[in-house]
Amino acid sequence: MTPKTILITGAASGIGFGIATYMAQQGHNIVVADINKDAAHKAAEALSQYGTDTRAIAINVTDAEAIAALPALLGNTKIDVLVNNAGIQHVSALEDFPADKWQLLINVMLVGPALLTQAFLPQMKAQNYGRIINVGSIHSIVASPFKSAYVAAKHGLVGFTKTVALETGDYNITINTLCPAYVKTPLVEAQIGDQAKANNMSEEEVVNNIFLAPMPKKAFIEIDELATTAEFLMSDAAKNMTAQNVVLDGGWTAR
Repeated sequence: MTPKTILITGAASGIGFGIATYMAQQGHNIVVADINKDAAHKAAEALSQYGTDTRAIAINVTDAEAIAALPALLGNTKIDVLVNNAGIQHVSALEDFPADKWQLLINVMLVGPALLTQAFLPQMKAQNYGRIINVGSIHSIVASPFKSAYVAAKHGLVGFTKTVALETGDYNITINTLCPAYVKTPLVEAQIGDQAKANNMSEEEVVNNIFLAPMPKKAFIEIDELATTAEFLMSDAAKNMTAQNVVLDGGWTAR
């Protein structure tokens, strides 16, 4: 594949950094976008060992004005692939869920991807190439208790993806949603403790009885699985694959 320039949000850690690392290893240029400026620069520095162009930008995906200014900020760096990965979590029964936290999850994981897609679509149309890859979740397809905001945001992302696919059908642009079951990241590690408290369980019980119980394969999804799936979605072989939920769930939704 011809090297692409890929902007990944939440790229300083977790799934975002894992995808960025894999793509840099394949020779692609990476824009590391993260709310944590220092972490973004450290991540970009680590990726530079693979010999491709890397740069870091600090961005709050809930800041509409900052996102609208991104294409101009990047100057001659044209984005071929946008990976909307930034995410947060809060686990709570709805009646105890802080309203501002609920709104924040929606803003980060649904409004943010919409604003970023809006910002980069014009140049993708101009170059007649673009790949928008939304990092959803198994919770884009199914629900779990105590995650009302997260589930709502991830379900909304699927509807957003389908709508943009209809609006970009005349161009070599695709938009799809990756829907993995649990990936072992710091975010998930934190959820294990939260779920243990919410369900009055040990952390081991949470992993076995909540996280992996619905999966016939009984295994966490690996970040490289997401990265290689994203790589396929970038390819010409997937040029007519759009508006899709790409589900990596170990058989979860077969039940």
